[in-house]
Amino acid sequence: MIWTFPRTRWTKMNLYDISVFLREHNNYEILTHNYPDGDTLGSGYALCIALQQLGKNARVITAKLPPKFEYLTEGVEEQDFTADYIISTDVAADSLLAPNMEKYLGKIDICIDHHGSNSVTAKEKFVDKYAAANCEIIYKLLMRMGVNFTKQIVDCLYTGISTDTGCFRYTNTTADTFRIAASLVELGCNSAYINKVMFETKSKEKIMLEREVYDTITYCADGKCAIVWVTLDMLKSLNIGEDEIEGLASIPRQIEGVLIGITMKEKEGGFFKISVRTNGDIDAAKFCSKFGGGGHKAAAGCSINGSLEDVRSQLIKAAEETL
Repeated sequence: MIWTFPRTRWTKMNLYDISVFLREHNNYEILTHNYPDGDTLGSGYALCIALQQLGKNARVITAKLPPKFEYLTEGVEEQDFTADYIISTDVAADSLLAPNMEKYLGKIDICIDHHGSNSVTAKEKFVDKYAAANCEIIYKLLMRMGVNFTKQIVDCLYTGISTDTGCFRYTNTTADTFRIAASLVELGCNSAYINKVMFETKSKEKIMLEREVYDTITYCADGKCAIVWVTLDMLKSLNIGEDEIEGLASIPRQIEGVLIGITMKEKEGGFFKISVRTNGDIDAAKFCSKFGGGGHKAAAGCSINGSLEDVRSQLIKAAEETL
């Protein structure tokens, strides 16, 4: 097969090939990653609705859906079928399939992603590291599939694009991002509602959590790195769910003079999920690769086993070496 895109996009199938495949087959399970955010959910549900619109059987496999994302499921029909094909959306590594990894590892037919560090085991991949959000890729795929862009679909796509670009504030935002977003607005997406829910609405409990997070700020590397953390005890004391953690990763990067902002989130099982956000020329994905993680240049993540002090010490050492 002729390569249609540069090899940096790591695919033998271009989007036209994938659109033909999806039209010619049936019975799809669509996988999202185990820390569901707007982009993985928006990608998964937009694709699911589009496939059902074409008369296909499709369902999204996801972890517990955070309440603020429930509107993404509008228009999704619950179908009873046995899956023949597995599609992953916005999943950058096999480990992100947990807790479904044992069931789906090595069984993904097509991986659609935008992380340059993608290491998912799949029969076919379409990885465009230049896309600001995976929903940009899904938008282009659905264009080739010739689906009707309903309000439900465009709301899903806009959610993914707006959240992965920080409402178009992050450096990953491109001219193409704005063009696609403008098209979604023209097609009737409720951008005002989505922006308010995603960026301007916080529970009282989250406000209290943010206050505690600010109290944890630790600086290293002459103030060029800032680290904050959230522990399970903090969540328990505030009676707050993990879905409220989203957005905290931006706190340390916003500090003047900080080039590496690190957020540590304690998880059950004795490990911390690490979110790294960078400014300037610092490569967040390269930083996280030291711990087996990856992502984008300005935003990446990894997981590290150990106590808070042990994990923090490892991160400080890595930051000082980087800076």
